[in-house]
Amino acid sequence: MKAQLSRPSPQSNKAFSEQHGCLPTAMLINEWPLGIDRLKQIWDADRESRLMELFLMHFRMWGNTLEQVFLGTQAFGTIDPINLEAMMVTKFEDFGMGPRRQIFFPLFGDGIFTQDGPAWKHSRELLRPQFSHKQYQDLEVFREHVDNLISNIPTDGSIVNLQPLFFRFTLDTTTAFLFGESVYSLVGAGASGGRSMFAEAFDTAQAYIAKRFRLVELYWLIGGKEFYSSCATVHKFADDIVNRGLDAQDNGWERHSRYVFLDVVAKDSRDRASLRQQMINILVAGRDTTACLLSWTLKQLRDDSRQSPENDVSEQHLQRKKTSSIALRLYPSVPVNTRTALRTTFLPTGGGPDRRSPVLIPRGASVAYSVYSLHRRADLYGEDAEHFRPERWEEDLGLFRDETTAKWGYLPFNGGPRICLGMDFALTEAAYAVVRILQRFPIVKMPPDQVHEKPGLERQTMTIVLSVADGCKVQFE
Repeated sequence: MKAQLSRPSPQSNKAFSEQHGCLPTAMLINEWPLGIDRLKQIWDADRESRLMELFLMHFRMWGNTLEQVFLGTQAFGTIDPINLEAMMVTKFEDFGMGPRRQIFFPLFGDGIFTQDGPAWKHSRELLRPQFSHKQYQDLEVFREHVDNLISNIPTDGSIVNLQPLFFRFTLDTTTAFLFGESVYSLVGAGASGGRSMFAEAFDTAQAYIAKRFRLVELYWLIGGKEFYSSCATVHKFADDIVNRGLDAQDNGWERHSRYVFLDVVAKDSRDRASLRQQMINILVAGRDTTACLLSWTLKQLRDDSRQSPENDVSEQHLQRKKTSSIALRLYPSVPVNTRTALRTTFLPTGGGPDRRSPVLIPRGASVAYSVYSLHRRADLYGEDAEHFRPERWEEDLGLFRDETTAKWGYLPFNGGPRICLGMDFALTEAAYAVVRILQRFPIVKMPPDQVHEKPGLERQTMTIVLSVADGCKVQFE
């Protein structure tokens, strides 16, 4: 485990602030000592499936950059595009993952999402060729699994909850694309048994990880038998994939004509624990984020009367499809993220009475950024920012007022050196699946027992990703 970053002295902080013209930002007011009330607010909101609503309220009350005391430690939050650009690009070296590795380790181990520095760069370079556009431009990697997905949708007009099917679909696609063979969780026995146990265990373990993440340096208070048992089930699932891959190598190296991540990582290291950790890191990105995107997309289509499916599913058509990107604005798959200051630094704006002065970020302080709240800023997206209205992208939005805001005011896939490598793959997968579903079932209806709710007021489940708490229930015609 890495040692915690030592906190700088008040004197050094004062000198740094004076040197760079830093001024205090808005302070979120605590009612209980050590900011314990903030933790209670978070637990309560999470229990009510309205955690993102709480974060959005705080930014609307206190401004786009704020400071708070949380469990006795100094912490910051920002949804200002200028500050996001600084954290992710111009001051990238000043920020790291902080305690994320320790928080995630029982499930994820060491992999691309928990690593910093040279280890992270090495993992990223191994993964980069996998997402070369030529690997999936003919759509063949998706076709079979979309066929299986559609075969699981009832044709008699009965109600179906698509969200579990989407999680199985993206699991099948991810394992086929990255590991060389699909687990076929949508087919026959794959829909139950070991693969079903894996999905349940993966969800349970991630729920614990989310709770640990909210406690920051007190993460170790969250654990227990259920958590570690779930992690062990996930590890066994990944171990089986790794073992099959290594056995195939031992029996003749060339399994595939295309680039397969597992094969290349196994060539880089034969350590099975290390391979398993890399697999799990990639699984959560490939399975969970795209499944959530699909769920929110179909829910928005269900709630929206404008549906115009077309028969053209060429690559050019998919590039024109905007629905999935629009759903990502309202419901980014990873709605909240954090960085920790590796050295005393500053954010360019948010301080002083006019909120335009730099803000001191002491070494060891965490900075949270809520993409969910950023994407709902009325000054960027209009007074109806919380509505699903695709034509807004053709309007003169505040988002387009300058180059920095346009680039950093919409961040569903992060940005800078840590931008998501699988961005285009995920959008292509989601768009292809949506178009194929609408070709087969042109009319998407809201079931009679469902109540239409304004976006943002529906119940949401927040683990590492943001899913629909009550599922994506629809009727097709």
